[in-house]
Amino acid sequence: MNKILVLGGTRFFGKRLVERLLESSENSVTILTRGQASDSFGDRVQRICADRTDPQALAEAVGEQVWDVVYDNICFSPDEASEACRIFDAKAKRYIVTSSLSVYDSSPEVLTESIFDPQSYPVHKGGKGDFTYQEAKRQAEAVFMQQATFPVAAVRFPIVLGTDDYTKRLHFHIEHVREGTEIGVPNAAAQISFIRSDEAADFLFWLSHTPLTGPVNACSDGTVRIGEIISIIEQVTGKHAVMKEKTADEHMSPFGITQSWYMDTSKAQSEGVHGYVQSPVRGVLISLPK
Repeated sequence: MNKILVLGGTRFFGKRLVERLLESSENSVTILTRGQASDSFGDRVQRICADRTDPQALAEAVGEQVWDVVYDNICFSPDEASEACRIFDAKAKRYIVTSSLSVYDSSPEVLTESIFDPQSYPVHKGGKGDFTYQEAKRQAEAVFMQQATFPVAAVRFPIVLGTDDYTKRLHFHIEHVREGTEIGVPNAAAQISFIRSDEAADFLFWLSHTPLTGPVNACSDGTVRIGEIISIIEQVTGKHAVMKEKTADEHMSPFGITQSWYMDTSKAQSEGVHGYVQSPVRGVLISLPK
């Protein structure tokens, strides 16, 4: 029986990951939750209640149990990473933390894992509010890679799409196109990586069955230009988009990058991961009401 702990398993791709894990009777799944969000897993999972930003509460909740795999989808600072390294010392046989494309600066060239090396990155203490999102994720990776006594893989996801996306970033574009409201797009030709929430869950599930450690890029095959996203929305909605390079902040696209920002997945492919769909945007859009 595989004992698996999921931190951040009650919504979005974390919830999909738990559902994926529960497909096998060989997995005993526990989710760590603050108890503020309901879930649909019933008695198929065990639950331990704690706020992961409270290290004492987290340590008490984890106790002395030993986990075959720990999935951490909610680590957002070096302090949280450092406490996880301490708390799960000798208790995690394998640790998979969700990181981000954001550890990379945008670039006209495809981004490989070696471009940001967490092993040599200077570590600074601090909480989520002490850093930008990019720097917080860089710091968290650096702490895990430099301090953990257990094997760690850091999955670098791009923007995750899905009909269950609580951030509503794709919905932002759909609503603006439907209503004829300006969308700020600094560079319509910029290329970007995406992944669907079900693909993200599948990747996390797959990764636990491989020997991969360190940073690992994970995204759908191919890239999409920001202008293509708007074009797909126009086709699906039957409406014409009003794009501007600059507009009011509240109307700037959440995908509005000034330069391309996309990843190479050769490392994961070398271990046999299957390629995902080339148009995750269209895959999500066809599921939404017109």
